[in-house]
Amino acid sequence: MQDRGLAAYIAELVGTLLLVFFVTSVVVLYVAVGQNATFGSDFAVVGLTHFLVLFVLIASIGVASGGHFNPAVTAAFIALRRIDPIDGLVYMLAQLSGGVLGALLTKGLLLDEGRASDYGAVQVTDLLGGNLQGAIVEGIGAFVLVLAVLALALNPDIRRWAPLGVGAALGFAVMVLGPLTGGSFNPARWFGPALVGNEFADVWPYLVGPLVGAGLAAAVYRFVIEPASGPAQEAADQAAPRGPAPPAGEAPPLRQEHGAGPGGPGAPGGSGGPGAPGGGPGAPGGGQPPSKPPGGIAGS
Repeated sequence: MQDRGLAAYIAELVGTLLLVFFVTSVVVLYVAVGQNATFGSDFAVVGLTHFLVLFVLIASIGVASGGHFNPAVTAAFIALRRIDPIDGLVYMLAQLSGGVLGALLTKGLLLDEGRASDYGAVQVTDLLGGNLQGAIVEGIGAFVLVLAVLALALNPDIRRWAPLGVGAALGFAVMVLGPLTGGSFNPARWFGPALVGNEFADVWPYLVGPLVGAGLAAAVYRFVIEPASGPAQEAADQAAPRGPAPPAGEAPPLRQEHGAGPGGPGAPGGSGGPGAPGGGPGAPGGGQPPSKPPGGIAGS
């Protein structure tokens, strides 16, 4: 668990501000309202904007805070004890504030154009049966997004792919699910435009749905993904590396940790020089076990 400071709080506020500003601006410009509210909208452009904006924010300002920009993401990190609960609460307040400021900026620049769409506010469309279905859709989108965040951000081997992977997860989720609920998956993204545009017709689907989806994603990560990538699995891989199954009736080969193998120092199966399988410093699995990665997409 990592303590955060003022720089991280500011980064979450500014990052969420920019995220909500660009998202609501593209919604105002590309999502039709009225009779063409669904089929006259270009959600491919909207989804691509979500992808690119989140990618850039995580790769840049996310270094200071871990790049949450979403109370649902922060709630998942709190549940997994990757961030202090007090810091998590401050993160959420900063994100909600950033969402309001981002929506205000959209209103200031697109006052007339944004009035019809309530400055990018989202609502459950008539394609769904009601708010329950809307909450399920929002939960599915948040589940996909948060699971991508956890699986990428908390794995040091692939953490460098987090900005791309998380941005892509949000982008394709918005492309597919956006016509149904607007594709929020983020209570801060919902709250800012709802407050600025005074659009509170559908409240609980955009709060309960993402938080439940984030909780399910945290559970899947904790009980499915983490055991397959944590220290316990790494120790098991040292004893019996994962790979093709041995022929029927044969035991899998065991990696020798001590004593020279038939090939002498440095040979496969021996405990030879640096870099040899099972060897000294620099060998796979040698040295100290990896420390638990800090909570955050950017690994801050």
